[in-house]
Amino acid sequence: MRFPGPTHLVILVEAHPRSAWLLGAVQRRLREELAKLRVEINEEKSRVVDLKEGESFTFLGFEYRYLPGRSGKMRVKFVPKLKKRTALFARLREAIRRKESQPVREVIAEINPVLRGWVNYFRIGNSSHCFAMVKRWVERKIRRHMLRARQRPGMGWKRWSTRWIHGTLRLFDDYRLRRPTLRKAVAAPSAT
Repeated sequence: MRFPGPTHLVILVEAHPRSAWLLGAVQRRLREELAKLRVEINEEKSRVVDLKEGESFTFLGFEYRYLPGRSGKMRVKFVPKLKKRTALFARLREAIRRKESQPVREVIAEINPVLRGWVNYFRIGNSSHCFAMVKRWVERKIRRHMLRARQRPGMGWKRWSTRWIHGTLRLFDDYRLRRPTLRKAVAAPSAT
């Protein structure tokens, strides 16, 4: 069987000392199963990462790290990796530059689908800090665009409220995270 391109796989193993044997067992079993499919592991790209030792890994555009949560308890957090954030800003900057002499509503019509798609993809992680940064950056660019059209300096903080920019001009504003909900299995009533 031939796969169309590289296939990536992440296996997470509990880091408890009594589970130390599991790492070797998983690697052995994975090699056995992939050998049956005649799939080779790229040894140069394969690695074992210990998140508790401060290491990280990236997968599907997210960077995974072991960090303290709000309660102080350590947990795995995943955020959009820096390369993805940089690419978003470059794409938005280019779209805004292309519409430099156009009305602000045209700029917003151009960037809203980009923002919506990017945010919808990354809204499942621990992306709230990143989303706040993106939202501030986009709003500043829109404010500068409107003031440049009027040939005025500044950002227009007193002139236009954030609510007006998002409500009236319809600049994308749905930066909420989506937390997957786990539902308890409910037993079906027995027929008696």
